[in-house]
Amino acid sequence: MAHNVKIASNFRSKFQAISKDTLHWFPGHMNKGMKQMQQKLRSVDCIIEVHDARVPFSGRNADFKYRISGIKPHILVLNKVDTIESKHIPLIKDKIKSEFPHVIFTNCKNHRDKGVSSVFPLAQKLINDSERYNRANEEDFCIMIIGIPNVGKSSLTNALRNKYLHKSGASAVGASPGITRSVLHKIKMCEKPLFYMLDTPGILCPNVDNTESGLRLALCNTIQDHLVGPEIMADYLLYWLNKHERFKYVKALGMSDASDNILEVLAHIAKTEKKLLKIKSTEGYVLKPDINSAAYSMIKKFRNLEFGKIMFDEDLL
Repeated sequence: MAHNVKIASNFRSKFQAISKDTLHWFPGHMNKGMKQMQQKLRSVDCIIEVHDARVPFSGRNADFKYRISGIKPHILVLNKVDTIESKHIPLIKDKIKSEFPHVIFTNCKNHRDKGVSSVFPLAQKLINDSERYNRANEEDFCIMIIGIPNVGKSSLTNALRNKYLHKSGASAVGASPGITRSVLHKIKMCEKPLFYMLDTPGILCPNVDNTESGLRLALCNTIQDHLVGPEIMADYLLYWLNKHERFKYVKALGMSDASDNILEVLAHIAKTEKKLLKIKSTEGYVLKPDINSAAYSMIKKFRNLEFGKIMFDEDLL
């Protein structure tokens, strides 16, 4: 908890629900990608599901397990581990071990990350210990990477390729969700033994039933900001920070005290960062706070860790 912050006694205990339509995003390329992944299953030995460590339980697509993985060996990779506190790692593992006994935490931006280094050996072991069925006579091994948008699937592919083949990335990487649009051709990962990997497009659940889960996914940039709305996202972020007594935002935003009023916070950001709109009136022009730009600024500060390391699913542990 930040020092010298007066904690308001009237912080919200619940976040006001918003329309579920706000959290609906299942473009055609996602449906196409799911079908492509199913068609490729016969040529795959192991599934690697990548998700964001900040939301280890929220937003994971249940269809992956029932439609994609099946009886194939399955590894869950929780990426962006550098954005959460280390104390949460054993708690997450314990919570999820019955469903996923093989969980690896990674930071794909770090080329020396131990988690990244452990992915390939674990996959190799699980494949060797499994029944390969229609691929029993194949000399090469093939892995499929799956996951929701913008959690680091392509980054993991590129990190592994760089580590084992010392080659630059083979998959496009971007800061916005939806970069990979279709299942790519096989990407060579290792010569001895011969390992290939299939990269896939990010697939969200067709509908996000839980409002808070959807907003957490949006803040973690798995849904494009404008599809949800920066003001709604900033308001949920403020609500979550206050509820969990994370008051680093007060100092980061140059505020005197914590606040539960998002308009008050965004107006303060607009004023201090000079994010103003010039509005024409009957008496000339007046300057008003650019609330939309201020909301984007607040979200950016969260993503840059200026409010501290945050694991949104604390309440689900």
